[in-house]
Amino acid sequence: MTVVHIGLVLVAIAANAFSAVADFLRLERIRGGMTRVGVPTRILPWLGVPKALAVAGLLAGLAVPWLAVAAAAGLVLFFLLAIGTHLRAGDRMIGLPLGFLALAVAVVATAPV
Repeated sequence: MTVVHIGLVLVAIAANAFSAVADFLRLERIRGGMTRVGVPTRILPWLGVPKALAVAGLLAGLAVPWLAVAAAAGLVLFFLLAIGTHLRAGDRMIGLPLGFLALAVAVVATAPV
């Protein structure tokens, strides 16, 4: 594993852990975005579950690299779907999910072959 890959994995862990906790706590900023796109806020904790599982996979991936790749690939799918949901609802405020998507793609792209 390269230093860049490990660094990206650590940043992805921190970012997605924060995002999962924000979903579990139903923070106001998150509720506002969900309301804008028509997603019921009662399902917010359920949106935190795949992020929390990905964090666990990324952590395990520090020891077993393919687990980090699998977890990051799951995050790529998650955030592609999130961006699609925003765009479908006519919401163009997709900067945050694009950042999370780029981070997950970077983890996959820098993975050891």
